[in-house]
Amino acid sequence: MSGHSKWHNIKVRKMAVDAKRGKIYTRHARLIEIAAREKGGDPDSNPRLRTIIENARADSVPNVIIDRAIKKGTGILKDGARMEEVMYEAFGPGGTAYLIECLTENRNRTLSNVKNALHKHGGRFAEQGAVAWMFERKGFIIADAKGKNVEDIELIAIDAGTEDLSQEENILHAITPGSEWGKVRDALKNAGCIVSEAGLKFIPTQIVEISNAETSAGIASLIEALEEDEDVSEVHTNAR
Repeated sequence: MSGHSKWHNIKVRKMAVDAKRGKIYTRHARLIEIAAREKGGDPDSNPRLRTIIENARADSVPNVIIDRAIKKGTGILKDGARMEEVMYEAFGPGGTAYLIECLTENRNRTLSNVKNALHKHGGRFAEQGAVAWMFERKGFIIADAKGKNVEDIELIAIDAGTEDLSQEENILHAITPGSEWGKVRDALKNAGCIVSEAGLKFIPTQIVEISNAETSAGIASLIEALEEDEDVSEVHTNAR
């Protein structure tokens, strides 16, 4: 009986990992499709597409998925409805604010799913602009400096234009001005770091400090519910 229970637990964990991986693949594919449609399917002449492909490969997205997404974006492959980017603004537990980035081919479905998640977990939609002003679009790079002198790497990142830098063991998180992230990414790569993520993110400028355990749990539940939806690409909050 215990053996059956152990196998069941392993199977459940594997299903959870597979589901998470599947959503990561879907997100990258949708971003690639949109970027290819906007500026063409050649990464050499489409910087945004090149960056998205690099991020996808860092997440081990198979080439077949990348190639298919490019073909869909450029119209070579006629498959399904047109993918688009949608942003929603919301408030949550403790007066926290949220920007919810979505990638969808069905706005009505996505809107309904996001509304339900907010309603069930203490959130509510905000009027356009009510939340966006609390965030700033910044460059964001995650790099592994394993095997390198971390202090030297930090100096390289700062010299290249990093505004804020944090470190967890050998992993560096760099925040840059919106126009400088590519320069910092390239500097870290040239220094021998492995860049696992690079691009633009919404960074909060108005922080809400959360000290209540119940509120903190409510925020975590809300974010988890939003991120479980396949159409939700990223959730940004000013909770800390």
